[in-house]
Amino acid sequence: MDLTQRLAGKVAVITGGASGIGLATAKRFAAEGAKVVIGDMDEKAGLAAADLVDGLFFKVNVTEEDEVNALFDTAYLTYGSVDIAFNNAGISPPEDDSIETTELPAWQKVQDVNLKSVYLCCRAALRHMVRQGKGSIINTASFVAVMGSATSQISYTASKGGVLAMSRELGVQFARQGIRVNALCPGPANTPLLQELFAADPERAARRLVHVPLGRFAEAEELAAAVAFLASDDASFITASTFLVDGGISSAYTTPM
Repeated sequence: MDLTQRLAGKVAVITGGASGIGLATAKRFAAEGAKVVIGDMDEKAGLAAADLVDGLFFKVNVTEEDEVNALFDTAYLTYGSVDIAFNNAGISPPEDDSIETTELPAWQKVQDVNLKSVYLCCRAALRHMVRQGKGSIINTASFVAVMGSATSQISYTASKGGVLAMSRELGVQFARQGIRVNALCPGPANTPLLQELFAADPERAARRLVHVPLGRFAEAEELAAAVAFLASDDASFITASTFLVDGGISSAYTTPM
């Protein structure tokens, strides 16, 4: 099989596509032959990313229904289909911490960006995919959706649990309509989001790293490879799955450094 053509003819929409896992996945999708539409708030980075993959950038606030609908409608009107939706936009702000210190505005902001946006993006993607009778949706959850985190981010954890549960239900609900829905559950990844989170607290990073059997954080390209697999026909019998790419963290107790 020529993997450079595994996604040939497919149209992929990626939210949070201007950096981190989203950008790495945009590059991987394009390398495998897909047309890529990048949705992001950061116009400068988004335009640069779209140029890099010969794709399209659409500025979008993923918490706003009209903007999300416009993102997916633009992908369809530009390229003629919506075959893949990688609903990946998310935040992990420092004010989201222990339940004892996380106030309601911080809680709600994370829920809106991490969970509400996935609901909106799935709805928008499904409008096209149901009509087409095919499609693959990959929603970014997290390993903390399946186990407690050693470094509490209470709203983040709750939001990712919601993404996992919603992905599972949609995967079951739409399976007979030719649409697969899976939840990507990454372990800690070496992305700008994690680097920013741990920059001011190296001890916090060390507390998480000690639990990873592979002894390191994931690279964005490793997660992009998993997303490309789930997006492709190689994963044609995989839906409603909890797709863990976590370096073994969810299967370990504590691994010494």
